[in-house]
Amino acid sequence: MTNCAAIVHAGPAMGAAFTQYTAEFEAGGELGNTAVQRFIFVIEGAVNLDANNKTSALGPRAYAYLPSGTTHRITAPQKARLAVFEKSYEPLPEVSAPQLIISHEDEIASHPLADDPDLQVKCLLPDEMNFDFAVNTMVYQPGAALSMVEMHVMEHGLIMLEGGGIYRLGDSWYPVTAGDFIWMAPWCPQWFGAIGKVPAKYLIYKNWNRHP
Repeated sequence: MTNCAAIVHAGPAMGAAFTQYTAEFEAGGELGNTAVQRFIFVIEGAVNLDANNKTSALGPRAYAYLPSGTTHRITAPQKARLAVFEKSYEPLPEVSAPQLIISHEDEIASHPLADDPDLQVKCLLPDEMNFDFAVNTMVYQPGAALSMVEMHVMEHGLIMLEGGGIYRLGDSWYPVTAGDFIWMAPWCPQWFGAIGKVPAKYLIYKNWNRHP
């Protein structure tokens, strides 16, 4: 990394099976290559992604999935902030490796969670077996909440993008607002409800499609 700082939120050193950080670029900053698969989501500003002999300009809410071994470079013509997820890929027999994806959140169809129109989900990666993790955005209208306390084998990395609310983790309750991060280990009881006059939105990771 050059003229760029990594705010590391979760990683193997704390027990997570993935790494998540916020990359804060100065003008002219650069994030270099990595051997593992990487997902980036532009929170603020804009960056240029050089991958597969092509340069793509990514503005706010644009994202990219870079498979393991993809030679790439991310540069910022101005100050920018990115959410970054990195994970060693888990191949499956007779399943092809995933391909490079460059897209924008606005291009993804939204669907209600548990038939609640006030809780909308966008799946940023295809729900296909060649992907071993998922990244979604979730938007809660004021007063909307998960219908149950969840507990499952997947872990989560979550960063609040807009608004705020209350998160239950285990037997504790935490007020959260834009910029806050939560790591939820496997089997952590979890629940969220939006509070305030504006919608609450977060970006969330989970491991997926592999034996736990």
